[in-house]
Amino acid sequence: MSTLVTFHAHPDDECMVTGGTIARAAAEGDRVVLVVATAGEMGEYPEGFVSGPEELAVVRREELARSAEILGIARVVHLAYRDSGMAGTEANQDPRCFARAELSEAARRLATILDEENADAITVYDSNGGYGHPDHIMVHRVGLAAANMAGVGEVFQATLNRDHMLALIEAASREYPELVPGEMRAEFEGGPFGTPESEIDTTVDVSPYLGKKLDSLRAHASQIGSTGFALRLPEEAFAAAFTTEWFISGNGSGARRSWIF
Repeated sequence: MSTLVTFHAHPDDECMVTGGTIARAAAEGDRVVLVVATAGEMGEYPEGFVSGPEELAVVRREELARSAEILGIARVVHLAYRDSGMAGTEANQDPRCFARAELSEAARRLATILDEENADAITVYDSNGGYGHPDHIMVHRVGLAAANMAGVGEVFQATLNRDHMLALIEAASREYPELVPGEMRAEFEGGPFGTPESEIDTTVDVSPYLGKKLDSLRAHASQIGSTGFALRLPEEAFAAAFTTEWFISGNGSGARRSWIF
């Protein structure tokens, strides 16, 4: 049995880019540990859903516990930093927020968990955090530093395949124009989303686990609900978008590694 630690910024982040990989690893007998940096209290939520950020933090932790159970996660660890909010917002200035954490201190906290678990591999995000969120970028930085501290050689940076997503957006815009947000193409074409296919060296087929991935998304009702883009897609479109999960392997040294699970 191998142990995979998957490091994320907020509750619900575990679903979209690593949910299938988590479910596959767990189903194949490996131990999966989820570490979450913040409670996601600065996330948006439906009007009247909660009274404010502190209550939202409680709800999102409960939703995460349900998602973890669905995906087969053995242990969930909360680092308990404050959610930094989107780039350029007032929340970025809170000294408690994850994006302002001292890098070596945060890395030591994560490295302690990696040591406790005798981790064989860790997932983080790509260098832009997938889409430029300050907490996601910090997950990349802290995760790489912690892996080096703990001697974890297998590091996988979760990302989206920009070329694949653009092709799907083009097709979906023709077939389901009412479901595709107008800004989505721009976010992938010239914006912060994803990584060119030429820079991605590791793919994981998660097609047998799409049901678990979908159920884990539904568990995060405060953020995704029933009207989120992914949950509104027809079944075949959801499968086309999310049947593969993509990673950049290596710990930043340029070394190419094989997915170990």
